Amino acid sequence: MYRDVLRRALSLLFCLSLVSETYPCTGITLKAKDGSHVVARTIEWGGSFLNSCYVIVPKGYAQRSLLPGNGMYGLSFVSKYGYAGFSVEQKEFVAEGVNEAGLSAGLFYFPGYGEYESYNPEYRERTISDLQLVSWVLGNFRNVEEVKSGIESVHIVGLDKAASTVHWRFADSDGNQAVLEIIDGKPHFYNNKLGVLTNSPGFEWQITNLNNYVNLYPGGAPAAMLGEVQVGPFGAGSGFLGLPGDVTPPSRFVRAAFFQTSVPQPANATDAVMGCFQILNNFDIPTGIEFLRTQSPTPMPSATQWTSVTDISNRMIYYRTMYNSAIRCIDLKAINFDSIKYTAEPLDTVRQQPVIYINIE
Repeated sequence: MYRDVLRRALSLLFCLSLVSETYPCTGITLKAKDGSHVVARTIEWGGSFLNSCYVIVPKGYAQRSLLPGNGMYGLSFVSKYGYAGFSVEQKEFVAEGVNEAGLSAGLFYFPGYGEYESYNPEYRERTISDLQLVSWVLGNFRNVEEVKSGIESVHIVGLDKAASTVHWRFADSDGNQAVLEIIDGKPHFYNNKLGVLTNSPGFEWQITNLNNYVNLYPGGAPAAMLGEVQVGPFGAGSGFLGLPGDVTPPSRFVRAAFFQTSVPQPANATDAVMGCFQILNNFDIPTGIEFLRTQSPTPMPSATQWTSVTDISNRMIYYRTMYNSAIRCIDLKAINFDSIKYTAEPLDTVRQQPVIYINIE
């Protein structure tokens, strides 16, 4: 059992280490006028289908962490809180989720930056793999402060040294949000007041880089005289001329920050959820644009395999996929986490965008 799970995990990690440029993620945050907090993100992987599932984890569910290559398990943990989320490649690897206490957690690819501590067998029973940290956090903590304290009790390692590191976003129903990056084997938390996260470089660098775009603003630039010639904008939105449009992590961070802070504040949680989906439409990555002309992209409709939006305040998590753009929702308030069984089901049972034909008499 262990060897089968580890083999699948290492296969995924090996692919990620080979095609790092095709696994970007973009995270944003909206706060509604009624005080509701909503976080959202995309997940991309242009190399192959991620076999993602929605996962429902009841209270009392026991899990064990995989460890790198020694045929043994690490940290054993039992869920104090029930949670729902979305996995990648195998059900143990929850990439995004929210628990019944109102804590959201997600991992974001972080290639070329950060460094986990080396695995030490002496700490085996307190060691957890990076791809299972979200599950442990959602099962055990109710807010960001508890996460910060709890991280001190574990050792976080990667399953394969050749694979990329990841970093994490945590947010709670009080509006607190933090980014965790592991640098030189030590955990570093950053308060994320902006609520945006992408990939590499590190979070502090991404925030500093926003200063390069201080000239941007929503709306249109006024007409001006250029010598004796009057010049003016061709159309609406000219205040954003110079906003980077490529799909690199720094450019997506800048674009997400300006889009998120320029939209009108939504009235309520539902409006915030829909607003997040609208903003993240701008971050869909068509399959192929990240590959050289001599390479053959994977035959999928999009590199953006799914987009999720989490209404933390109301304990609801929404998603849509590259195969079905209809928005689906899991309402945690409707789940009895004391009695429900562990569930892992594919995000799509049919891999084809449904089309509704209009019957005209």
